[in-house]
Amino acid sequence: MKDACPCGRSASCQACCARYIGTGVPAPDAESLMRSRYTAFVRGDAAHLLATWHPGTRPASIELDEGVKWLGLEVKRHTAVDDSHAEVEFVARSRLQGRGQRLHERSRFVREGGHWFYVDGDLL
Repeated sequence: MKDACPCGRSASCQACCARYIGTGVPAPDAESLMRSRYTAFVRGDAAHLLATWHPGTRPASIELDEGVKWLGLEVKRHTAVDDSHAEVEFVARSRLQGRGQRLHERSRFVREGGHWFYVDGDLL
């Protein structure tokens, strides 16, 4: 992961999202976790997605569609609700079978035991 970060925040994935993927290093805030989850979608890393999904809402497994090409991420807003709850609104663009798609979501996150977890989200 020496190339540019797929999340768009840094020219170096290693200095950005890669430091949180499979390393046990907790993301410092919900936005950083959400960006690492986007990078995991780009890289096809279902293990990271499951590991960062809150156990109360996490599915037993996840299947990623190999035909999806992720094109970019725009974080619209990161709101700290309190010390252990936050929301991140984002738009993720992708292409599937030649058709462009946009995922616009407001995601909810919770911090437990020093780690942020994705809880759920609302499509906007």
